[in-house]
Amino acid sequence: MSTGNERMIDLPARGEIRRILIMKWSAMGDVVISTALMEDVRRAFPAAEIDVNTLPPWAPLFHDDPRFRKVIAIPLREGARAMLQWLREVRREHYDLIVDLQSTDRARILHGLLLASGAWVPYRLGTHRRFPYNIAPGPQASTMHAFEHLRAALRAGGIPTVTPRPALFVPPRHRRRAAELMSSHGLGADSRYAVFLPGCQAAGYLKRWGALRYSALALSLREAGYERIVILGAKDEMEECQRIRQACGDWAVNLCGLTEILDLVPICENAGCIVANDTGTAHVASSTTTPQVVVCGPTDPRRVKPLGDNVLALQADIHCINCYRKHCSHHSCMELVSPEAVFSALQRLGAV
Repeated sequence: MSTGNERMIDLPARGEIRRILIMKWSAMGDVVISTALMEDVRRAFPAAEIDVNTLPPWAPLFHDDPRFRKVIAIPLREGARAMLQWLREVRREHYDLIVDLQSTDRARILHGLLLASGAWVPYRLGTHRRFPYNIAPGPQASTMHAFEHLRAALRAGGIPTVTPRPALFVPPRHRRRAAELMSSHGLGADSRYAVFLPGCQAAGYLKRWGALRYSALALSLREAGYERIVILGAKDEMEECQRIRQACGDWAVNLCGLTEILDLVPICENAGCIVANDTGTAHVASSTTTPQVVVCGPTDPRRVKPLGDNVLALQADIHCINCYRKHCSHHSCMELVSPEAVFSALQRLGAV
């Protein structure tokens, strides 16, 4: 095999591949998207032992998942000691195939050090044609969705890409926890409710559509027959979620800060619709078939939209969209997406 991958290789036909490591470190949305590719690898190698390597914050996504033998969660951003720990753990597993869905400079350095240490991995699949990968796709368009980049990498190894959305395994304890939370707020299996995901990490506040617009949309949904709004978010999103709750009154259920990541899946499965910003939890929600509208502004929906034909992304048509800035004086890209436009998108999806 050559490092340029001038020819396709059929990895699933290689019977000597018995132990596989899949690498995807960050961020949460990207890790969730990659679970669709992990499912494809699992299907292609049903008899192989498969391990997952991610960062500690995202390890709970894979705990108790029967598809994987082991989760390797190391804080690789903490420096040389963490990198040495990674080398030791990966070296002793004697992998036949490493599927590197991260393929950053740090990942390539670790791969190079692994090979230099004498730990030979016959098949090294990456997303770019660079050392140390000996299987990789050709150049890809910069506007291509991250999911398609990853799919191209798997196809370079002859791995069929058939999974259309994130494939998350939800342990029974998360389903019980979600059911208990909903029941404690008067929401049963037959309740008609919408889910709002109005936050995002603090550094990306420009991606927030805003409490006023979410509140206005909530009123339209109530008039359309929805019984409740369920607001979900992490602890650093509490202020935004609370503003929506205060504007809507008791009709809105604010569960911000009360859920774990995988609790969101059963809550979103039973919802009538989901409305979200471009945030990691929107990708978690897209593991369900519930109709979802995502509001984008500074980020390109061609690259960041959650997966699935049940998901629509909305973006205002202004000159500075997709700027990816962290700060802005006007925030027009989000303000120009009206609650009426989101409601109309939900109608197109059959959610209202």
